[in-house]
Amino acid sequence: MNPAEAPSGPKSLLAQRFRGFLPVVLDLETAGFNARTDALLEVSAVILNMDEDGTLFADETHSFHIEPFEGANIEQTALDFIGVDLESPDRDAWPEEIALPEMFRKIRSAIKSHSCTRAIMVAHNAHFDLGFINAAVERCGLKRNPFHPFSCMDTATLAGLAYGQTVLAKACQTAGIAFDNNAAHSAEYDAEKTAELFCGIVNRWRDLGGWPLSVPASAELEQAPDDNSP
Repeated sequence: MNPAEAPSGPKSLLAQRFRGFLPVVLDLETAGFNARTDALLEVSAVILNMDEDGTLFADETHSFHIEPFEGANIEQTALDFIGVDLESPDRDAWPEEIALPEMFRKIRSAIKSHSCTRAIMVAHNAHFDLGFINAAVERCGLKRNPFHPFSCMDTATLAGLAYGQTVLAKACQTAGIAFDNNAAHSAEYDAEKTAELFCGIVNRWRDLGGWPLSVPASAELEQAPDDNSP
């Protein structure tokens, strides 16, 4: 979003909390570890919201199965690990050049409704997911990526600080969040658990006095321009 397109008017509590950014929790399943060569297979985005008391919570989940792009590398060990059958008639996969714009459209709508300037990705080991999204955006020639190009929030780091755990399942268990290992490695399940973990950490920090619920009237929300500033 360009500065000229930034929403005007009163800023939502959510926009105030994250300096004009809308946190969106993402999880991907891929056919390998190389964002340039390996296929993107699943993507799930959880859009967050905040109530009038400043409690952060998961609001909407949008999930897509993705068709491997032409010429993509697919590691069978990766398919076995995440339990994906590319030939399954029930998979209902979308080409990434269709799925990603649809997901981005929903995210941009949420950005506008919360008077934010753009989205910031929240993920577990976030730079992995951000790298795959940026590679897919470049590959598809997409022009309206709502995410900041390099800034992100990493729940592996945050959980290490808050709970002394960096593995998603262990961090959730330590935080008192139910986690089914049999359901893990689905993008939708992992994204929703990551969102629950992130919201729990943010809300706990608020309860400990780490973020005031009211912003002084004289404080101006700094805009997050569409450039390389975090």
